[in-house]
Amino acid sequence: MSMPEGFADLGRILVIIPTYDEAENVEPIVARVRASVPEAHVLVADDNSPDGTGELADKLAAHDDHVHVLHRLGKEGLGTAYIAGFRWGLTNGYGVLVEHDADGSHQPEQLHRLLEALRDADLVLGSRYVKGGEVQNWPRTREILSRGGNIYTRLALGVPLQDATGGYRAFRRETLEGIGLDQVASAGYCFQVDLAWRAIKSGFRVVEVPITFVERERGQSKMSQAIVLEAMARVGRWGVAHRAAQLRGLLRGRRG
Repeated sequence: MSMPEGFADLGRILVIIPTYDEAENVEPIVARVRASVPEAHVLVADDNSPDGTGELADKLAAHDDHVHVLHRLGKEGLGTAYIAGFRWGLTNGYGVLVEHDADGSHQPEQLHRLLEALRDADLVLGSRYVKGGEVQNWPRTREILSRGGNIYTRLALGVPLQDATGGYRAFRRETLEGIGLDQVASAGYCFQVDLAWRAIKSGFRVVEVPITFVERERGQSKMSQAIVLEAMARVGRWGVAHRAAQLRGLLRGRRG
């Protein structure tokens, strides 16, 4: 069966790009997204960047009615930026909401993979660690840390995902409406794990498609050891609570 032209069957598409000091990257990444999926809209969620990223985004929006800007008060974390973007998109009637980095690590030219897979799913994760996925220009230590974090997540939470920590993903609006965004408190690295786990627990169909992740060429990474350690601690707490709940259910079943 042939696929329809474009992605009109999915509803209006919004690609959310959080920014903080991404003046070197915001214009080229928005241009690539617009070229890759011309019908998609872009929302730049800027955390009051000192380097003028927000003003550059405003100029893009002034010349393209598919580009929008959400100005936030300050640097409040990746998770809160995405949630603010989700709420803006849901309020404005978008049917698909996409997470996308500003730094060029996610390839807009691969966005169609996520959207095509969303036709038969509720949440699609762009995965570095399924067959066909890859990471380019990362130091070996960084890749070991990332792979180890995903193994840790699978063991702690029992999620059948190879890349639960990745940030290139596409949601149906019904998925975001059904996972309890009001209860999401994660703001940093574990935000991605939190959303994927909530979707699985809520019974939504979550699938992974291969992507190529490329280390940024311009600007500074926002990742730090403190962010990673905080994420591991939080996932560990979730895992303990999850396994304890499983044990209680098993014991109740035996008593019954």
